[in-house]
Amino acid sequence: MTTDAVRDDIRDPELPGRLLVTERDALIPLLRARPDEDFALRTACPGWAVRDVLAHCSAALMRVVESRFEKGVFSPECNDRDIAERAAWSHQEVVDELERGMTEAGAAIAKAGGVLDAVALGEWIHAGDVREAFGEPGAYAGSGLPLALELLVRISRDRGHVALHADVDDLDTPLVLGAPAEAAPPGRYIGGASTLLRLYSGRHVVGARYELAGVGERELNLFG
Repeated sequence: MTTDAVRDDIRDPELPGRLLVTERDALIPLLRARPDEDFALRTACPGWAVRDVLAHCSAALMRVVESRFEKGVFSPECNDRDIAERAAWSHQEVVDELERGMTEAGAAIAKAGGVLDAVALGEWIHAGDVREAFGEPGAYAGSGLPLALELLVRISRDRGHVALHADVDDLDTPLVLGAPAEAAPPGRYIGGASTLLRLYSGRHVVGARYELAGVGERELNLFG
């Protein structure tokens, strides 16, 4: 991985769509090859099996594609309703919808001017949740990792998140995340890219080797 993959000087509206398509090409073949019983495996998301995560992901993307943003959209209650609406679908019907969403949502996210960028990053993280449930190696890594890092930098800055200087393994230069506070120095991170993304998504980092100073793990969570 090189610094060319993590740009912070030019806002690329197509970045979320590229991340979704890259993840689609990795995840969908994996899902189509799994037996039905694997869709019942538990994931890192409390109370959700693999099928629930996939139903949530496909529903969220189709809301973006169809511009359906009623009050309370993406709330826990809305997510539960979306999953329930797909309860009678076959696993492959859910995967079909997910594939369509990953293909079509990028254009709508680009037009939104950054407001929906976190949807693409969330989809990539949930794909990691699914791979982890399957026992796949490098669950939160793969070909989409450089794009996910780039999007993470953008979203953390747009949201004015806690400042962090990250020395990431295999990157030539550090990442600067969040909006620096005038009164306090940024936090410091040393470790792997996938561990950094786990921290920012509130996933467990048990067994990972990294250093974090000046900021707590919970403070990094963008989705908590």
